[in-house]
Amino acid sequence: MTDFDHDASTSDPAATANDGTASETGSIYGEYADFLPRVMGMVVDRIEDFDRSVRERTGEGAYEHFNHRIKDEASMREKCDRKGLPQTPYSALHDIHDAIGCRIVCSFVDDVYALASHLESQPEFTVLETKDYVRHPKPNGYRSYHMIISVTTPFPDVTGTTPGHYPVEIQLRTIAMDSWAALEHQVKYKKDLGNANVEIVTQELKRCADELASCDLQMQTIRNLINENK
Repeated sequence: MTDFDHDASTSDPAATANDGTASETGSIYGEYADFLPRVMGMVVDRIEDFDRSVRERTGEGAYEHFNHRIKDEASMREKCDRKGLPQTPYSALHDIHDAIGCRIVCSFVDDVYALASHLESQPEFTVLETKDYVRHPKPNGYRSYHMIISVTTPFPDVTGTTPGHYPVEIQLRTIAMDSWAALEHQVKYKKDLGNANVEIVTQELKRCADELASCDLQMQTIRNLINENK
């Protein structure tokens, strides 16, 4: 989950406490590492509660599957280096926004927006940024709905504030979008493709993305017709 990366230019007000020395040997998340699973649990609970309420009301779930993770130490340290940031808790939990990440795969496009709307409505969540690659896909055909939310928690954060605020990155997509993204990810890291093959594969991936988007639209139309008949 990297599309919400931010090039941070802010200074670290906690630099005297988190100057990087301790985090080089301990966790890059410092004393806040123990809070991350609990913050992630708050987000997971809201998403799963919504799924249960939709299932009770309609007989269908709000999503097909749901993955969540805390970014591992090595990946976060590498990201700090790539962005020219010190390896401190402040960098990992303030300047970078995907220490906690969720990916939700839905059956239909409308489900993506329904879940996004639900998350936006939660009083302890503040939406910092959204990127709608569903309605406005990337040039290569990538489609997904991305959110960065700030979660208000009872725990202290890296700015020294209690209640503290922790950023979480959320990606929502349909099954078709997720299948395409998995294929594109595989191709991106193939080292033995010649220049000619890369161009052909890129064109075919874009064509495939457009066809899958058309399929998503058709499936949504069919679902709407079924629901109207109900």
